[in-house]
Amino acid sequence: MNVQLGLTSPFPRSEALVAATRDYDRGRTTADALEELFVRTEGEVVDLERRLGFDQITAGYLRWADLFRPIAESWGGFTVGPVTRWFETNTFFRQPILHAPPERVPGALLRALPPPLQRAPAPAKAILPGPYTLTGLIDNRSGETDEALLHRFGRLLAEEVRELRGAGIAVFEFQEPLLAVRPPQRSIAESVQEAYRSIEAARDGGTTIVWTAHGDGVGCAELLGRLAASVVGLDLTETDPERLPTALERRALGLGVLDPRTTLVEEAGDIVRIVRAVADRLHPPAVYLGPGASLDLLPWEPATRKLHALPAARQLLQGGGRPR
Repeated sequence: MNVQLGLTSPFPRSEALVAATRDYDRGRTTADALEELFVRTEGEVVDLERRLGFDQITAGYLRWADLFRPIAESWGGFTVGPVTRWFETNTFFRQPILHAPPERVPGALLRALPPPLQRAPAPAKAILPGPYTLTGLIDNRSGETDEALLHRFGRLLAEEVRELRGAGIAVFEFQEPLLAVRPPQRSIAESVQEAYRSIEAARDGGTTIVWTAHGDGVGCAELLGRLAASVVGLDLTETDPERLPTALERRALGLGVLDPRTTLVEEAGDIVRIVRAVADRLHPPAVYLGPGASLDLLPWEPATRKLHALPAARQLLQGGGRPR
């Protein structure tokens, strides 16, 4: 079985980085000192990813204040809005406000990627907001309909993929928690499919991943089965894998087998049993294992401990051993 491992979301900042960021905001440290700590901590995340044998490198996206901020701060038509709760969690984002039809600024998103990814260690993963979640969570004052925005965001994100692919980025993960929390219907669902057809046309041999979270993925599984994407991912803390429909049969699947809502460390044997049960039913050509939802819901140390279950599970799956 082809088993891929990797982070599916930003990694939590270390206690030292949290303190330094707070000190910088309050004028108690310098920009150079903060930058030095960012560089060192990003290097620690990359070292961790490589040590655990992850197939994609992210460097943790430690500099991103939230999933939407690089777009809200760089694309035309946007301003950064109020602090808003991120689904049913104790984390928050600043809601983007769209005042006019959005326009991307070439090169801006590439420059916002973690610096180690700009040197493109193979393969580097770009983590981006999915067009449906972006459409659904912004404050849209542009006058455009949701259908029109979905088409436009699909084209703009496709342009970003094309540019990032040219810079050496190999894997593109689109975070789509809203697909599971509020599955789209009728014309909106058709627009979601069209948006991903635009993105798929731009990937040029790269891998595209659509990752859902914070809701039962069964409700959007039929749509996921139709999306033009290399891999579709589900948060198995919220989704019963035994209820996944045959619409996902023989699709490469992302399986969120780590629960970032608890510090309890998963057992490799339990992960193996889940993966084998899914494989026996749906026969995916590949499985991508990682956290189901944003790992930065946890502090640095518990998050690190949980990740060690992934290579242990892969060794069992690929070695043919049976979990105890």
